[in-house]
Amino acid sequence: MRGEREKIEVPNGHSFRVLRWGRSVDSVECVLEPGRVAHLPGEGSHWHFHLAMELTWFGSGEGTRFVGDHIGPFRAGDLVLLGEKLPHYWYTRGSSSGLSLQWHFPESHPFWAFPENLPLEGLFRRAGRGMRITGGTAVEVVELLQEFPRSTGARQLGLLLTVLSKLAGLPESEREYLSRRSFALSDASNYQSAIARAVKHMIANFRDEVRLEDLLLETDMSRATFARQFKKHSGKTFSEFLNQLRLQAACQELRESDLSVLDLSVASGFSQVSFFNRLFRREFGCSPTDYRRKKGKRLPT
Repeated sequence: MRGEREKIEVPNGHSFRVLRWGRSVDSVECVLEPGRVAHLPGEGSHWHFHLAMELTWFGSGEGTRFVGDHIGPFRAGDLVLLGEKLPHYWYTRGSSSGLSLQWHFPESHPFWAFPENLPLEGLFRRAGRGMRITGGTAVEVVELLQEFPRSTGARQLGLLLTVLSKLAGLPESEREYLSRRSFALSDASNYQSAIARAVKHMIANFRDEVRLEDLLLETDMSRATFARQFKKHSGKTFSEFLNQLRLQAACQELRESDLSVLDLSVASGFSQVSFFNRLFRREFGCSPTDYRRKKGKRLPT
């Protein structure tokens, strides 16, 4: 898994790009015009960041979303706005489909020469934490998103401006900030790829024992350097990140399985059910049993 900055290349004749995928975020199409696409390797299935802002909609699929220091579930219908240089990663279970818009309008970009666009500065700044869009605005924006692959030229640019205008006027009740803080990672970081390898190792092995010593070997760092850089890049300590992974797995089991709390805590990587219960209550404000009762068991289809 590469953790280096993804280079966004906007197609000639365009000021932003439209991406879509039909099975996996590993394989996407850049829509050049109706009926003509360029195939690209997907970057969303590993921990990465880029200079461009991004609006992503999942039409189908589910999994775990990593945005800045946020770790949480996503499912079909989720619409997320990401700011510049915000690290993110979509861990999908099975196939998925969706659409993304990516654009980069720095201060020197002609986009800001139009005074009507200046109010969008606040939206772009708030997106630095990542934002999940819900409610009526999400419904309207998703309808507009599905028009992009069928549009060209000024019509497509007009769609983008309409989408941004709707997002700028988003009521507080229809937005959910994901990361507790903005990141804006530097592409000059010498540690980005190493931390990305550590994240990959933890995601692949969180149900088992994950030893700090193994991560130090994986990243070729001292204990002190790893602790400092991991917190800088993920917003969490090693143990906090690992516990969040395990809690998300436990939540999935609570929603979808008949496992007892003891069995699912062990299956999620916790060696002591008392610690799991205490951590779960602190994170979600209720016991695992109450969580299962509120969410209702949803058996896999």
